[in-house]
Amino acid sequence: MLRCLPAEPGCLAGPGKGGVPLRPSRRGMAQPPPSLLRRSRPACAAGRSGRPRAAASPTRSPWSSAAGGVPDPGQGGGEGRGGGGTISMRGLAVLGLGVLLAWVPPAPAETYTAMLSIRQALGAESRLLQLLRVYLQEESDRLGDLARFYNKVQALHQEPATSVDNPLLAFGLIKRLRSDWLNVVYSEAASENTHELQAGFEALRQELPGSEDLEGAARALMRLQDVYALSVKGLAKGVFEPAGARSPLYRPGQPVALSADDCFHVGKVAYDTGDYYHSIAWLEEAVDLFRLSYGNWNTEDLASLEDALDHLAFSYFMAGNISHALTLSREFLRYEPGNLRVARNVVQYEKLLEERAAPEPAPPQRPNGTRLQTRDTYEELCRAPRHPRRLPSLRCAYETNGSPYLLLQPAKRETVRLRPYVALYHDFVSDAEAETIKALAGPWLQRSVVASGEKQQKAEYRISKSAWLKDTAHPAVAALERRIAAVTGLDVRAPYAEYLQVVNYGLGGHYEPHFDHATSRKSPLYRMKSGNRIATVMIYLSSVEAGGSTAFIYANFSVPVVKNAALFWWNLRRNGEGDGDTLHAACPVLAGDKWVANKWIHEHGQEFRRPCSPHPED
Repeated sequence: MLRCLPAEPGCLAGPGKGGVPLRPSRRGMAQPPPSLLRRSRPACAAGRSGRPRAAASPTRSPWSSAAGGVPDPGQGGGEGRGGGGTISMRGLAVLGLGVLLAWVPPAPAETYTAMLSIRQALGAESRLLQLLRVYLQEESDRLGDLARFYNKVQALHQEPATSVDNPLLAFGLIKRLRSDWLNVVYSEAASENTHELQAGFEALRQELPGSEDLEGAARALMRLQDVYALSVKGLAKGVFEPAGARSPLYRPGQPVALSADDCFHVGKVAYDTGDYYHSIAWLEEAVDLFRLSYGNWNTEDLASLEDALDHLAFSYFMAGNISHALTLSREFLRYEPGNLRVARNVVQYEKLLEERAAPEPAPPQRPNGTRLQTRDTYEELCRAPRHPRRLPSLRCAYETNGSPYLLLQPAKRETVRLRPYVALYHDFVSDAEAETIKALAGPWLQRSVVASGEKQQKAEYRISKSAWLKDTAHPAVAALERRIAAVTGLDVRAPYAEYLQVVNYGLGGHYEPHFDHATSRKSPLYRMKSGNRIATVMIYLSSVEAGGSTAFIYANFSVPVVKNAALFWWNLRRNGEGDGDTLHAACPVLAGDKWVANKWIHEHGQEFRRPCSPHPED
């Protein structure tokens, strides 16, 4: 077996973070050091693209301790978990259920989990643009001064034989060579301009997204790719059209294409988690785009064609396609023939192919990270919202529910489904009320959590931020609580109901299939000592351009986002048992800014408002 050779110290940059030893991989292969982020561009060996290769800075022996194998491009690329957050104090954290706490600092590296935070990041970039504009002006002035000096001296060289006859010109020549050129060549103006730009950036760093945000944003694109059956090639061109569809799901006003470096970063995030299904698709697109622009390198790019080929080759190897890994590695060596690690990979691939008698395996299967058993149904409902079959008993009506509060302005109820009972109340809030509630919740948004046994924790299957509002927070909240009580006929006062939860979904924000009611007596829901969640009222505070439907999985229908409408359903049957047909999900937001407000009403206090029944079908 071959011994692993890592990236060459100093100049030859293998993909990944310098200084991290190779990790062994399956079949005795080994991988290049895991990192991508390059801190500087030293004057090292450059690839044929003219792109400088970054220096490695080993902190341990660069040699692998493994017996040998084929190196791969690594599994790092980040700077640790966490990262930047806003420096302003942010609001009320979620603890238990609807408990309002004191001010707490914002959680770092969660910009991608709420569109409000992403919009705030846009403001930070605007300030960076201002810094760059000042830098460009200063550099323009500096270069203009250099051009003036060049033109002045160049004019004196038009007739060099006679120019020194004049003693004044002779003096000027000596002075320039002894003084002026030193001032020009060793001027600190350029470094001062750069320092000012870097200092301004550092002052804003805490407001900028962290490495975890970049990873989360990449996972969001992969989620949209999967749920809405979008092709990577189409996404890279800014087209949101499912395979085989006649029209796109979303038509942006100004299409934006992804660069080769963008596609590489998405593929790298998948690669780092061993998700070769997605890494192959995104790295293939990165390779195609890098080939088209080979020889041109952008200052802001971190990756190159060589990086993409390296990672793609090892992705194919890990997926079992050794012949394609060999082809890509050979192409890599055409650009970097001195890369000994990849050269040894090629030898090992050839040896494996000679020994192999079985045919190449099937393409890698898409991973199911959350082991979601209802994934296919869930995604079908998200792609093509399926409305329940219209029955005579399903109708629209003005409803007062016997409440004086609704006599002058009845609720506009649309019965969506009878089993489980789901109703949509149109124009449940006004535009002004919706904006007021969003404005109240905005400063207090924190990453949404899910129940995990007796605890609550963050989860990748719920991407959003939320805040809790008491009815005393603003008259608009109190009015909304009274309206919910009138329409449902239930007691929504604490502790019989939770405070109003306001949720803002993030990039590809979603909430995979779940129940609102507790399925275990150990659930944190029971801390309120008011029983299980008997009913849910969910109010759409905004519209979206695409995606974001509420899908009821077992009932096999979905409800699109209807701005200012409220969706109501019973979570429990009249015998107190949970209704399995209320398993529901928030489909990923394909485009837009989705806000909802949830009001969860509990069993206690409703004994005479919704009497019990021994029949489970009631």
